[in-house]
Order: sequence, then structure tokens, then C-alpha cells
Amino acid sequence: MINQKLLNPKSIVVVGASNDVQKPGGKVLKNLLSSDFKGNVYAVNPKENEVQGITCFAQVEDLPQVDCAILAIAAKYCPASVDVLAKTKDTGGFIILSAGFSEENAEGAKLEKAIVDSINSVNGSLIGPNCTGFLNTSYCGAFDAPIPPLNPQGVDFITGSGATAVFIKEYGITNGLSFNSVWAVGNSAQMGIEEVLEHLDNTFDPEKSSHVIMLYMENVRNPQKLLKHASSLISKGCKIAAIKSGSSAAGSRAASSHTGALATSDVAVDALFRKAGIVRCHNREELTTVCSIFMLPEVKGKNIAIITHAGGPAVMLTDALSNNGLNVPHIEGPAADELLTKLFAGSSAGNPIDFLATGTAEQLGIIIDYCEHKFDNIDAMAVIFGSPGLFPNWEVYEVLDQKMKICKKPIFPILPSIINVKDEIHDFIRNKHRINFPEECVFGNALAKIVRTPKPQPIDAPVPQVDVAAIRHVIEKADNGYLGLDDIRTLLDAAGIGCKKEVEVTREQDAVNHARKVGYPLVMKVVGPVHKSDVGGVVLNVKNEETVIREFNRLIKIPETYAVEIYPMLFGTEIFIGASREDKFGHQVLFGIGGIFIEVMKDVKSALAPVNRDEALSLLKDLRGYKIIQGIRGQSPVNEELFAETVARVSALVTAAPEIAEMDLNPLLGTPTSITAVDARIRIEK
Repeated sequence: MINQKLLNPKSIVVVGASNDVQKPGGKVLKNLLSSDFKGNVYAVNPKENEVQGITCFAQVEDLPQVDCAILAIAAKYCPASVDVLAKTKDTGGFIILSAGFSEENAEGAKLEKAIVDSINSVNGSLIGPNCTGFLNTSYCGAFDAPIPPLNPQGVDFITGSGATAVFIKEYGITNGLSFNSVWAVGNSAQMGIEEVLEHLDNTFDPEKSSHVIMLYMENVRNPQKLLKHASSLISKGCKIAAIKSGSSAAGSRAASSHTGALATSDVAVDALFRKAGIVRCHNREELTTVCSIFMLPEVKGKNIAIITHAGGPAVMLTDALSNNGLNVPHIEGPAADELLTKLFAGSSAGNPIDFLATGTAEQLGIIIDYCEHKFDNIDAMAVIFGSPGLFPNWEVYEVLDQKMKICKKPIFPILPSIINVKDEIHDFIRNKHRINFPEECVFGNALAKIVRTPKPQPIDAPVPQVDVAAIRHVIEKADNGYLGLDDIRTLLDAAGIGCKKEVEVTREQDAVNHARKVGYPLVMKVVGPVHKSDVGGVVLNVKNEETVIREFNRLIKIPETYAVEIYPMLFGTEIFIGASREDKFGHQVLFGIGGIFIEVMKDVKSALAPVNRDEALSLLKDLRGYKIIQGIRGQSPVNEELFAETVARVSALVTAAPEIAEMDLNPLLGTPTSITAVDARIRIEK
């Protein structure tokens, strides 16, 4: 638990306080004194007797008992000061703004560890070091600006970067976003983003707690803790949006299989966020827009009415919504005809509802009432109303504010004229405490992203039963590296995954004998090379003994080949399932359209193990090539239930055998009645 002396202290000291408000020690004291903090404030600076009107102590030893300490002194002096405060001044909350710790060098890391040890010894809590600070509705312990509007129902913002937090706050504040708390965790020496989420989860009160959480992450230190507490919070009614930076292809690792090439850390982050129900964002504008949408009533469906006095923005918003899976349904019938009689000639009620540049505040109110009460195929409204500079918008925004108070359907204000009617927008945001979405396409894309993000997956969902004993027997006797075909077949059988019945041969006569036994047509493949097709190591539709002899002698000579695999030719749609163990995340299971073009098309979905059948089934429907799964142009469909069941069985296999570093089933052949693994590679790394 986070120490209450950090969250709600009765007294605070700024160690390194300064009269120079351009220094962290000066600015943090100024911000603290300007905040709503009601307790005692102390300052420590050996060179001053008074700092910003506060009596100043020469050293921490001279202080009275103090709940919370904010340190803005050189790193080398921090351990001793923390030790005195923790052990003699009953200090339980610490915010260390100073840099020069683990982010800099090994010596700094030692200083950091000593600080954490001292604070842990008294069950204290630490924000930082190397951070911009912490603020909540009790006090401001941060040195940066701006200080956002604070209210208990505002956003809880947790960030790994203080500088980025400044820019995120600026953009959000400009458009009316308010905050409940800002946690700039810096080096996260004791407490990082996951620990703050844990605290918010454990202390969540549906009546008093904020219901919106914003995250900026540069790394995921503890994916399982993040998953547990984020999904728990969302299940309790919270909404979470996050940026995880560092997602470029330059961060991908080289790998020896299809799965390894596809399963980057960023794919694992996507899978983690999706499983938790977190809306993943990729820039500050998107993040603050998503959180701003979260602050309004939830959209219960996908049908949006666009109310506008300007055609162009309405068309662009229609495109943004429609292209991302939301609907702008046509409005027609007696109610629509009736609405038109109340608007100026030339207006349109078809959706977008365009009431022209001459439209009035009264007409806007009428349109909103019709969408609220008479148009049953509308779930929410987006109102676009700016100004060409000919007239003020006071009355329009007053009507908009009043309707937002009484309507049950969400209303999203898109007020783009941030210069022409800046005073009216400022009043709408500051005095009416509303949020503005100044750019319609940013809003549309953000709303669609929210609607598309699924609810958290149940952590205890049922998974297929597998023969764990048989799996462990293979794994425990295996060496690191790729398993042989016999071991692979045993693992697949133990997991209940259908696979082809093949043999490996090293002599021409053995190949001929097997062909005579099983009949034609056959498939012949090299055993050894990773990418068989790339080296000409796959022969399909072998129909006679002459071809068996010729191709065996060609295949066995391909470099790295130590045997030739032979099995009856199978038919079906090529699909793919793989698994990869990602550091800290555990296994991610990937699946989608298979075959030789998998790394080009990359039409693959990813989920963190354990994956249940329902989760896999929902992801299958999101594949770009889903129509191929359904069957297209005369092709037989793939049994989706069996496909999803096989994904869940691969998940159960790697859960029983965490030593599996990479697993590649490509292709599997899917038919209406079966899923059969044709080619399989499993690499063990203990």
C-alpha cells in the first residue's frame, strides 16, 4: 500500500528550497504554496534564513516531525537526508526530483538503492528519483507547469516521462481536460506505473475515485501486474488509455522462424493492452482525445448523428467514423420530414444533419431534441459548430451546454474556430467545465478506437485440458534447440492438436518403400533447413515412384538437409498458429492466414497466453483475410470453432511447457471438418 503521508500529508518539507523559481527547488515550493495544501510547509537550505516567506532550516536534522519530503538537492546528498527523515522525523512520503541516479551510472544506482532501502525500512513511499513530481487534490509536489485544473472526477495521469507529461497536460488542458492526480514516476526506483495502478485498484471507490486513467509508458516493467490491475479496474468501471512508446521496427529482433519474425515486443504490448481492455494510443493528441471522450457518457452503440452547419468537416468526420467501423446511418421518415420544416430551406436531415451556415442556436436545440427522442437509430451526437467570423457563438454554446446536461445520449462538441470564437470556447471550457474536440477527424478516429477496444478478458476463463505429464516428459529430456519430429508429434498429440502422419527417410529405398505403402499423391520436404521453400525443399503432388526417386536424390543434397520427410498430400486452406516467449510477458500466441506469404502479408493476430477459445474466435473475425476463413470464390471454409480451439490448445501447450521459446505451425490445413498441422517447428530454450 502507498503510505498515506505521501498521498495526504499534514506537513511537507522542501529540501533544497530556493527563492529562485527558475530552479526546481524554487518552483516546487512556489507550486506547493500556490496549491490548496492546508498543512505546515517547511524549507531546508543552509544558505537561506527565509525562502518565499517560509522560515528556512539549515539542515534536515533541525526539522520538526514532517510527513512528506520533497528533495531537490544533488544526488550525492540525498541518501543521508532521506535516512535522517525516515528514521528520526517520521517521514513516510518522499518525492525526489533530483537526477544523477540509476539513469546516469552505476554509482548513481548505488545511491538510489540506499535511498530505497531507507524508505522501505519505515514502510514509506517514494516517487522518483529523476522526476518532475507528484500532485493531487491535496497538494502540488511538482516543479513543472502548467498545473492542471484539479477535481476528484478528473483523470489520474501516470507517466514515466516528466517532460512528455508537460506536453500531454498542455494539450489536454487547452481542450478542457481536468485531472485528479499526476504521478511522474521518473526512475520508478520503488514505485512505478504498475504499483500506482495496483494502489488505484486496491483503493477504488465507485463513488469517489476517478474513473479515467491515462498512462504514458516507455517500458512495461511488470506485464502481469499491469494486466491484473488494469483489467480489474476496467471491470470495476474505470477506463484506461495508454501510450507505450518505442514501437518502431528498429526494435524488432531477428529470429529463425515465422513466429519469431512476427512476435516483437510491441506485438506483445498490443496483446497485453487488448487483453486488459486498455485503449492503446500512439501520440499525445490521440491520448488526450481518448481520455476526453472517456469523461463524457459512454456511447452504447455504433450509430452516430453528425449535426453541423459546415459541410466539409461533416464529410471528413463521416469518413473517419465509417472507415473505422462506426455508422453514420441515414435518417428518413416522418420525423425527419417534420424536422426539415423547422430548419431553413436548403437544410438536410439525412445525416449529416446540415442546418447551414445561417443555422441558429434555437435550431441546434431542436435538432438535438429530435436525435434524443425521435430518431431511434442514433446512439450519440457529434455537433460541429464554428464560425466564419461573422457573428459570435455565445447562444449556440449555451444551448449545447444545456442539452448536454439533460440528454441521455452522449453529445460531443466539435468547436473548430479556436481563433474566431476563442472567447466563447474559453467560456465553454473554463466556466461551463466542458471539453472541446477541435479537430473532427482526430475525434472520429479516437471514438472508433474506443468502440473497437474489447472488454478485459476473464483471467480464469476455461482452457482446454492437455496431457501435462506427456508434455513434461518430452520437455525434461530435451536439450536446447529444435525438437525432432517424433518429439513434436508427441507434444501435438498430448495437446490434442491434429497433425499429419509423416516419416523421415535418409535412404532412397526407404523413400520408395514408404511411397508404396501409403500411396499417392505425396509431399516430400527437406528436414534441416528452416525456410524449406526458400531452398527449393518442398515438392507437392508427387504421383509416381520415378518422381520419388528423383526428388529424394535432389532434396537430400540441399545444404543443411539431414533427412527427407514424406507424407500423403493433404488439402485445405493454409492457416497459421505460432507461439513465442517474450521476456517478462510470457508467451504470446499468434495466428492467422498461413503459407509462404505470412511474413509479407502479416495478417496475424496475437494474444497473451492463456488464450481461451472465445478470445481466439473474436480475434479471428478481425483478420483482414477473414473472408478466406469463411470460404470465398468456391473454396471450402475453415471450421472457425476448430481453429479457435486449436489456438487455445497451443496456448495450453506453451503454458504447460514454458521452456518452448518458439513454436511454428505453418501451414495448418483447415477444412470444414478438421485442422491439421502440416509443418511444425518447436525450439526449446531452458
